[in-house]
Amino acid sequence: MKEITVKELKALFDSKADFQLIDVREPHEIAIATIGGENIPLGTVLQNTDKIAEDKQVVIYCRSGKRSGDAVLALEQQFGFDNLYNLKGGILAYSDEVDNSLTKY
Repeated sequence: MKEITVKELKALFDSKADFQLIDVREPHEIAIATIGGENIPLGTVLQNTDKIAEDKQVVIYCRSGKRSGDAVLALEQQFGFDNLYNLKGGILAYSDEVDNSLTKY
């Protein structure tokens, strides 16, 4: 499984790179803190593969990196995706290292 650090993600944002960002957290978590992206809760990811780009980098994140890592592995193993990156440390790491205004929960 490929991973991307929060600083690398910030560089993608800053450079206006063409990539897809997917948040696999639940809607009530997004209400607390978000860095954007399309919401596809973990429990529905495998039923929503049509929403996941195959022709560009896709960064998947959650709170700590565990659920998004599970999503990346399942998508790679079951559907053959090879363009997915797990956000290492999730939104908690993003809050710690990039934007400390994000609420931690």
